[in-house]
Amino acid sequence: MISFVVGKRRQKEANELLRTVKARSDGHIPLFTSDDLNHYETAILKAYGIGKEIPKTGRRGRPKSPKLIPPIELMYCKVVKERKKGKVVRVDTEIVFGKEEQIMKRLNGSKVSHHINTTFVERNNLTMRERNRRLTRKTMGFSKEKIPLIESLNLYSALYHFVKPHSGLRIEVNEGGRRWMQRTPMMAAGITDHIWTVEELLTFRVYD
Repeated sequence: MISFVVGKRRQKEANELLRTVKARSDGHIPLFTSDDLNHYETAILKAYGIGKEIPKTGRRGRPKSPKLIPPIELMYCKVVKERKKGKVVRVDTEIVFGKEEQIMKRLNGSKVSHHINTTFVERNNLTMRERNRRLTRKTMGFSKEKIPLIESLNLYSALYHFVKPHSGLRIEVNEGGRRWMQRTPMMAAGITDHIWTVEELLTFRVYD
């Protein structure tokens, strides 16, 4: 989970989400998928778009600002769900940025999915609700203040990435009487070489 933003589903929050995703990535542009919220298209273009100068017309007035255009490597797809009486009756996909051949090539090279979908973020949202009481609706623990909610999500994110081993990330070692080595997401990413304890996480000193 690269980033999250607590707030309403508005353009402001979508812009902040994409800004932090770009700032925390290694420079390459990932393949984006989302639901059909229109704010994401604007936010992605604002974060990754290339400014194209508008030719001057010679007329009086303020010159137009550069127009943002998507770079060739930018790929973004939407999952559009049609609902009737609150139930999903049809699911379609729409390519917003990028070419179909380019997107399918990227998907075919994936180790986890070969289809345009939002399954993984939806599953992650469910996992968050199961493990963070502040996200459990219609309970006394449901968060009513923004700051405590952000703090609880930061803690959950740290536990999820450093402390909690994920069975899907384990690797076969067959050494020392042990067949598998359990790994956390941060171990799989090469950021740490061991599973952290909660004490280690809470006492780790972060340097600015």
